[in-house]
Amino acid sequence: MTISTVVLATGLALMLIGICGMLTQRDILRILIGFSLMGTGSHIVIIAIGYVAHGTAPIIDAGLSLADAPARSVDPIPSALAVTAIVIGFAVTAVMLAYAIRLYEAKKTLSIDAFTESKW
Repeated sequence: MTISTVVLATGLALMLIGICGMLTQRDILRILIGFSLMGTGSHIVIIAIGYVAHGTAPIIDAGLSLADAPARSVDPIPSALAVTAIVIGFAVTAVMLAYAIRLYEAKKTLSIDAFTESKW
């Protein structure tokens, strides 16, 4: 089993735990933790997809010939997407936590059951 398989399985497991936590919990903070776990799992999956064993930077020079580049070079796009997703996930989590604080100030609880009048 390669390291990329282990990392991919770990990312998928974190995504599954996060989705399960979001769907089964009734507390807003626990739902936010599940959302963060799912986001972290997706970042790990994105990085695992771009991993190349014994890979090198995608710079064609004396160390990497044009013929070896497709097999040995690491694709930089998944890493850039993961960094972007981390920044966006941080901003979304901050907005959700701010919203949770406002909900707590309004109802003095973070249970979803107290917000039934907000439903359609």
